[in-house]
Amino acid sequence: MSSLTHFDSEGQAHMVDVAGKAATHRIAVATGRIEMLTSTLALIESGSAKKGDVLGVARIAGIQAAKKTSDLIPLCHPLALTRVAVGFTSHSAEGGLPPHVVCSATVETVGPTGVEMEALTAVQVALLTIYDMCKAVDRGMTISGVRVLEKHGGKSGSFTAVFGQALRDGGGG
Repeated sequence: MSSLTHFDSEGQAHMVDVAGKAATHRIAVATGRIEMLTSTLALIESGSAKKGDVLGVARIAGIQAAKKTSDLIPLCHPLALTRVAVGFTSHSAEGGLPPHVVCSATVETVGPTGVEMEALTAVQVALLTIYDMCKAVDRGMTISGVRVLEKHGGKSGSFTAVFGQALRDGGGG
């Protein structure tokens, strides 16, 4: 296992120097889900929530969050993102899971460092927005399974999550 890059030789936290790294096309895809009551899912799907279009607002929140990641995570580099796409899939109770909405975010850039944190932040904030917009009818919603599904570009190459990781990490959609 490689050493942690956000610590210097004296163990002090620092922002990684990426000046010498090649700018490459980098992509990351993250996912997560929010579990809820059947009636809450029906409210979201019907578009009749009192606060408006839940998934539309959550999509915009996720996109904004990806763009603001370096403001939230102290050692993240500010990046010029070339694409942020946030999508949702709703699922009724199935396979032992309660009704839920899966969020996925794809983030891209051309630069010297990856966009995994931006994709993860987009998913988390989008799911939190769903919670915020629906908490008046369902305070028991649970966010879970947030993780990176894949990343491409850079010196370390590609990563794609496998089924075993999904089980170990608690799923994700």
